[in-house]
Amino acid sequence: MSLEIPVSIKPWLNFIHPALMWVLLGTSLYALYLGILVRRTRNAEGEAKKALIKGRFNVRHYQVGSLLLALMVIGTLIGMGVTYINNEKLFFGPHLLAGLGMTGMIAVSAALSPYMQKGHDWARYTHIFLNVVLLGLFGWQAVSGVEILQRIISKM
Repeated sequence: MSLEIPVSIKPWLNFIHPALMWVLLGTSLYALYLGILVRRTRNAEGEAKKALIKGRFNVRHYQVGSLLLALMVIGTLIGMGVTYINNEKLFFGPHLLAGLGMTGMIAVSAALSPYMQKGHDWARYTHIFLNVVLLGLFGWQAVSGVEILQRIISKM
């Protein structure tokens, strides 16, 4: 038994992945902001540190990062799935490869959390490096994704 998706719905599936990814790009920038506040809290002293601790930026950064990890993996699978549903193949190219690389990077970045919680600076610097590269790729993915979406729309 196979699941048949109505032809009238198939083209609209193309918008799920880009919409989710644009939300995740914005959420990634928010996670960056929280990460900067975590670092500022860690380096602060005295009353300034007490005030920053009340913001619970470390907890919020961890929660947003966890959400990003889950939704990035799901978004990657949705993008590949919809492409396959609509074309019966994946298009092996820079957008797919960068997206898979980003998914791997966010997984490794999140996996560093236990080491960062134990105070390992190598893990913090690796986490920061991976996420800066990830954000750069995310920006490029947004541009290349819009180009792909424009081609799809022109065929509708």
